[in-house]
Amino acid sequence: MLQPKPKPQRRSVSISTSSQLIEDAKTLDVNLSGAAGAGIAKAIAAEETRLWQEENKEAIQSSNEYVRRNGLPLAKHRLF
Repeated sequence: MLQPKPKPQRRSVSISTSSQLIEDAKTLDVNLSGAAGAGIAKAIAAEETRLWQEENKEAIQSSNEYVRRNGLPLAKHRLF
Protein backbone atom coordinates (compact mmCIF):
# COMPACT_ATOMS: atom_id res chain seq x y z
CA MET A 1 0.00 0.00 0.00
CA LEU A 2 1.31 3.46 -0.91
CA GLN A 3 2.07 5.75 1.95
CA PRO A 4 0.57 9.24 1.66
CA LYS A 5 3.10 11.95 0.96
CA PRO A 6 3.68 14.19 3.95
CA LYS A 7 2.41 17.72 3.46
CA PRO A 8 5.21 20.22 2.97
CA GLN A 9 5.91 22.20 6.08
CA ARG A 10 4.42 25.66 5.77
CA ARG A 11 6.00 28.83 7.09
CA SER A 12 4.45 32.23 7.62
CA VAL A 13 6.20 35.19 5.98
CA SER A 14 5.39 38.83 5.55
CA ILE A 15 5.39 40.39 2.07
CA SER A 16 4.43 43.79 0.72
CA THR A 17 2.52 44.21 -2.52
CA SER A 18 0.15 46.58 -4.24
CA SER A 19 -3.08 47.31 -2.37
CA GLN A 20 -4.92 47.05 -5.68
CA LEU A 21 -3.59 43.51 -6.20
CA ILE A 22 -4.84 42.52 -2.77
CA GLU A 23 -8.28 44.02 -3.39
CA ASP A 24 -8.56 42.39 -6.82
CA ALA A 25 -7.54 39.04 -5.37
CA LYS A 26 -10.15 39.31 -2.61
CA THR A 27 -12.85 40.34 -5.10
CA LEU A 28 -12.05 37.32 -7.28
CA ASP A 29 -11.60 34.91 -4.34
CA VAL A 30 -7.97 34.27 -5.28
CA ASN A 31 -6.07 32.37 -2.59
CA LEU A 32 -3.21 34.77 -1.79
CA SER A 33 -0.96 32.14 -0.24
CA GLY A 34 -1.48 29.76 -3.15
CA ALA A 35 -0.95 32.48 -5.74
CA ALA A 36 2.17 33.75 -3.98
CA GLY A 37 3.54 30.22 -3.71
CA ALA A 38 2.85 29.56 -7.40
CA GLY A 39 4.54 32.82 -8.37
CA ILE A 40 7.58 32.08 -6.22
CA ALA A 41 7.82 28.56 -7.69
CA LYS A 42 7.67 30.03 -11.21
CA ALA A 43 10.38 32.58 -10.38
CA ILE A 44 12.59 29.83 -8.91
CA ALA A 45 12.15 27.66 -12.03
CA ALA A 46 12.99 30.61 -14.30
CA GLU A 47 16.14 31.42 -12.31
CA GLU A 48 17.23 27.77 -12.25
CA THR A 49 16.78 27.66 -16.03
CA ARG A 50 18.78 30.87 -16.48
CA LEU A 51 21.59 29.57 -14.27
CA TRP A 52 21.67 26.20 -16.08
CA GLN A 53 21.84 27.97 -19.44
CA GLU A 54 24.64 30.21 -18.18
CA GLU A 55 26.60 27.25 -16.78
CA ASN A 56 26.17 25.34 -20.04
CA LYS A 57 26.56 28.29 -22.40
CA GLU A 58 29.69 26.97 -24.09
CA ALA A 59 28.22 23.51 -24.72
CA ILE A 60 25.00 25.03 -26.08
CA GLN A 61 26.94 27.35 -28.39
CA SER A 62 29.12 24.46 -29.55
CA SER A 63 26.10 22.29 -30.31
CA ASN A 64 24.37 25.12 -32.15
CA GLU A 65 27.50 25.77 -34.21
CA TYR A 66 27.75 22.08 -35.10
CA VAL A 67 24.16 22.09 -36.34
CA ARG A 68 24.78 25.30 -38.34
CA ARG A 69 27.80 23.72 -40.03
CA ASN A 70 26.56 20.14 -40.44
CA GLY A 71 22.79 20.21 -40.14
CA LEU A 72 20.79 18.12 -37.69
CA PRO A 73 22.13 14.64 -37.00
CA LEU A 74 19.75 12.01 -38.42
CA ALA A 75 17.79 14.72 -40.28
CA LYS A 76 17.26 12.34 -43.18
CA HIS A 77 15.11 10.17 -40.88
CA ARG A 78 12.75 12.99 -39.85
CA LEU A 79 9.15 12.53 -40.88
CA PHE A 80 8.29 16.25 -40.87
